Amino acid sequence: MSIFHGLSAFPITPANEHGVVDMEGVMRLTAHLSANGVDSIGLLGSTGTYAYLSRTERCRAIRAAVKTVGGKTPLIVGVGTLRTDDAQNLARDAAAEGADGLLMAPVSYTPLTQEEAYQHYKAVAEVTSLPICIYNNPATTHFSFSRDLLERLANVPNIAAVKMPAPTEGTVAQELAELRSSPVGKLAIGYSGDWIAAEVLLAGCDGWFSVLGGYLPKLAKAMVIAAHEGDVRAVNQYQQVLEPMWALFREFGSLRVAYAAVNLLELSSTQPPRPILPLTSKDQRRVEDALKACTAL
Repeated sequence: MSIFHGLSAFPITPANEHGVVDMEGVMRLTAHLSANGVDSIGLLGSTGTYAYLSRTERCRAIRAAVKTVGGKTPLIVGVGTLRTDDAQNLARDAAAEGADGLLMAPVSYTPLTQEEAYQHYKAVAEVTSLPICIYNNPATTHFSFSRDLLERLANVPNIAAVKMPAPTEGTVAQELAELRSSPVGKLAIGYSGDWIAAEVLLAGCDGWFSVLGGYLPKLAKAMVIAAHEGDVRAVNQYQQVLEPMWALFREFGSLRVAYAAVNLLELSSTQPPRPILPLTSKDQRRVEDALKACTAL
């Protein structure tokens, strides 16, 4: 199995109002995830607000995480950015700081063509020996990977995985079967979108890229184990208990909920980068109620 299999937990990146990373906060969060048995940590993903951090601060975040979990839990680092040469530099930085793998989103201001995205990924893959996971998340990047593009990228050396969103048509099981029967099948195929956790895990995806895992790793890991053991009843029970949390994710976006949860659990004391605003006190109480339901398991 590759580092892109199993539960990949995506924590926030605590930072101050000026975007300076709280290295001790990163160390505390990543240590918590590692101690609770996650299979990998997705640092500087969307939940880790990579797009809001400078190159220097990204390096500081990686350095802090490596200091804490290096050699214990694989560290997958986000290197998405607008320019190809900048993404190449971020990939080099991540390798130099001790990352085990990379996650890259097709970030753009001017919408990318399929060929532009292909050349972007290929260029970054050529400057690193680290395995790369394709970040396929149209909700945040506004870019949709065609099946043809995924198949082309699957043949690029060092591209080892793809992080898929919920399918727009059909079921996860149907999509997974189609992908595995195509050239994309040589990649580890994982899914994000926590509210479809039960479906993706029971469908047998290779990896679950989880926001929940970034602050409730023990619960997320238990759900993964239950799915691997074929305990459909347990997986569905977890899904039912988590529904209030998933409803908050759908209403506010998982990022805002993650910040509220991390603060309520006293894993950190930080706010999302502006212009993103924290949840209101009323909505934070809803997050607290959802957390209580989860921690009662």
